[in-house]
Amino acid sequence: MRSNANLSCVSATVMTMEIDAPVAGRALVVVVDDRTAHGGVDSLGPLVTELLNEAGFLVDASVTVQAEEVEIRNALNTAVIGGVDLVISVGGTGMSPRDITPEATTQVLDRELPGITEALRASGRVAGSLDAGLSRGVAGISGSTLVVNLPGTRASVRDGMATLGPLASKVIGELSGLDE
Repeated sequence: MRSNANLSCVSATVMTMEIDAPVAGRALVVVVDDRTAHGGVDSLGPLVTELLNEAGFLVDASVTVQAEEVEIRNALNTAVIGGVDLVISVGGTGMSPRDITPEATTQVLDRELPGITEALRASGRVAGSLDAGLSRGVAGISGSTLVVNLPGTRASVRDGMATLGPLASKVIGELSGLDE
């Protein structure tokens, strides 16, 4: 800062400091649940968002869709077109007739990554989560986006996100060319 004796003219240089925190990538959460889509309380979207933020992801949004194949597929395609690095869908991976998330997801994928779903099911079984162990969820790549289905229970989401973190980082790094 420069100062004149009469202080009639004071000028200052203000420097800004930018701190770049490492970002794992951009993510979007898709909650597949009929009740939540019709106005029910969403407890899974905020949980997944929180866990993604803790893992260093910037979450663009959490959207809720009905268990309708077209709605699920449209939500996933919109995320891929929007350029997110990771899409996590929760719900619709069980055995009931309305559980169609894997079928809708498969239509969006260019390549499946069965190792991710195997790891998610195995860690779910070890953690005692029947939903995770029996999940029909799939994982794969659509364009340059990793898409992963998780079961729609809080325990499965917590365990799944803990297992998925390092795997997602590896895949996203390779897709972005950073791990070459």
